[in-house]
Amino acid sequence: MARIPSKEEILSWISDNPTKASKRDIAKAFGIKGSAKIDLKHILKELEAEGHLQKRRKTYRDPDTLPPVSVLEISDVNSDGDLYARPMEWQGDGVEPVVLFIAKASDPALGSGDRILARLQKVDGETHGYEARLIRRIGTNPKKLLGVFKKSAEGGRIQPIDKGAHREWSVPPGATHGAKDGELVEAEQSGPRGSMGLPRARIVARLGDPSQPRAVSLIAIHQHGLRDDFPDDVVAEADSMAPAKLENREDFREMPLITIDPEDARDHDDAVFAEPDTDAKNKGGHILWVAIADVAHHVTPGSALDREAWERGNSTYFPDRVVPMLPDRLSGDLCSLHEGVDRACLAARMVIDATGEMIAHSFHRGLMRSAASLNYEETQAAINGAPNARTEPLLEPILKPLYAAYAALTKARTRRQPLALDLPERRVILGNDGQVQSVAFKDRLDAHKLIEEFMVLANVAAAEKLIAKKTPLLFRVHEEPAREKLDALRETAQASGLKLAKGQVLKTAHLNRLLNDVADHDDASLINMAVLRSMTQAYYAPENLGHFGLALTAYAHFTSPIRRYADLVVHRALIRAHKWGDDGLTDPEIERLKPTAEQISTTERRSMEAERDTTDRYLAAYLTDRVGTEIAGRISGVQRFGAFVQLDETGADGLIPIRDIGREYFHYDGESQSLMGADTGIEINVGQRVLVRLAEATPETGGIRLELLELDGKSLPSGFGRKSGGRPGRKGPKGRGKTSKAKRKVTRNRK
Repeated sequence: MARIPSKEEILSWISDNPTKASKRDIAKAFGIKGSAKIDLKHILKELEAEGHLQKRRKTYRDPDTLPPVSVLEISDVNSDGDLYARPMEWQGDGVEPVVLFIAKASDPALGSGDRILARLQKVDGETHGYEARLIRRIGTNPKKLLGVFKKSAEGGRIQPIDKGAHREWSVPPGATHGAKDGELVEAEQSGPRGSMGLPRARIVARLGDPSQPRAVSLIAIHQHGLRDDFPDDVVAEADSMAPAKLENREDFREMPLITIDPEDARDHDDAVFAEPDTDAKNKGGHILWVAIADVAHHVTPGSALDREAWERGNSTYFPDRVVPMLPDRLSGDLCSLHEGVDRACLAARMVIDATGEMIAHSFHRGLMRSAASLNYEETQAAINGAPNARTEPLLEPILKPLYAAYAALTKARTRRQPLALDLPERRVILGNDGQVQSVAFKDRLDAHKLIEEFMVLANVAAAEKLIAKKTPLLFRVHEEPAREKLDALRETAQASGLKLAKGQVLKTAHLNRLLNDVADHDDASLINMAVLRSMTQAYYAPENLGHFGLALTAYAHFTSPIRRYADLVVHRALIRAHKWGDDGLTDPEIERLKPTAEQISTTERRSMEAERDTTDRYLAAYLTDRVGTEIAGRISGVQRFGAFVQLDETGADGLIPIRDIGREYFHYDGESQSLMGADTGIEINVGQRVLVRLAEATPETGGIRLELLELDGKSLPSGFGRKSGGRPGRKGPKGRGKTSKAKRKVTRNRK
């Protein structure tokens, strides 16, 4: 009888033979016949369940590799005229691989946005991971671009505002849409290459002066395809809405629920109240109420409002505006828990004991009236002994019981050990003229943490209630880090003189211990970023896979239905489970929970990218007046093309291009994320302190270019500086080819 191969042998075979990865091929390769094929099938199922393989039709493949034949989208043309493509079937947890398209003379002209079926070949020792050759073009999707129009006698050109776009687009005379020189425009690809080999485009929208401060968020809105205008039928439906009445609701209007939000909050969708539990069986316990705006009452399944909210998925927030999920009639009025106004709500009543454990919970549909709308700062000031006229009468009856309940929940949080990353959040503050006034790191007050803990508890209660009632819902899922990412984190920790043990079931407590060990040292920021990068991205799913980061077995989003469609789904599920009305989750909605989860996970990522790009552009605008000055920072990332630096004062990220680093070839070691000079031996590693000169800040793209002056407090060697002539960093010196790598282990000890 043939020996059944080990899992390692099977994975090795599939890696070496990607085109022969069916169960039949594997059985034939290892001489497996008859009933032994059942054992092979079980091993393949285990590898699939463990995430090592992914079944694709009747073949198996490593999810962190691409299939030999795959669908690609042409994504970019670099300054050398090379075409790069984005894999449409990437399923891995790591960074999406770069694919270089190798064209034949007989191939049709391809441009950004074209989709092709291609044959792929994995390559080593290159900046790209795969090379692709055309099988056939499978359709076109015109590439959209945003850029600045430069008028000329032949029509004009568009300079894209994307950081990674280096090539201009040609606009024929009849395709300018009346755009003026210097205007920000939206355009789309329009056929074969034009003059000088530039891709052609036609302008479809004029967006005004790009130098105006408020154009920054407008750029992000158009660049990421956000829906910033509501259709007429959606607006009409919202405008026809009336405030909810008491009717079959519970009356909570005498309960002193209050909202606590940022000073510039655009909506108020959650209110809280706490009091001591008088039950003798729960000595030292608390009753905590969290009331959430009843958006489901106004946005019913299948309505125009519902369809538009599903498409948007969530609200997107910028420093100067918000792109809401719902029209202002709802988000800023009927579904906002304004002080002293009757509003419909869904409320969670939670009983916690003296140690912060939730021992009971129930849900209610009611009508509330907020007793006060406070901000975080004044709330915290009141608790710290400096109440103002608004908070002084609320201090004893409302605020102190809230903080007492929070103190109990803090004990439970300490035992649970959710991931405790220390990553200060930047806040871009704009003046009345729209210009960036300052960039600061947001304070983390106990008032912020109090609301966060209450919301987490209410979300847990919602998930538990719906599980108990066997009602379908959308869970917020955060899976454990992939093994490869943990290995990378472990290497980073070791380079800083720290240890993350192997061979155990990873818990957030292990990561918190690592973060705590480095909390007071120079490498704290580096390790926090490394832990963050090791995490998988949270998403929505109809299956409960737990929340690793929060150390919770079941978690759902319930507390923000004004700005997240996922929370609206959970509200409808609660309405269905409690039989509160005909506006609950419907059977057709249940059938499409999976595509809904995929849709809103995608829109969430889109919003995050738009918000991040906008912050980058504002930071670049803020730094334009400081071009030429010296700024301290830390190496936050190293790639073959250069080193990224996070600047201390603003948290902005800038790039030191490899071409500007020195007059020598630099060896790149991807394993340790480092660069080493071939002649000087100088090393550039993640986490090093640097002094840089701000060479360029481009608000249109958000790009920041830096020049390296000092590494770890030491001046650079004599003769070390910007290269002159040629295209440095592309070729190694004589005798040191591109594939000749300097293998070494980078070790850095904590101070």
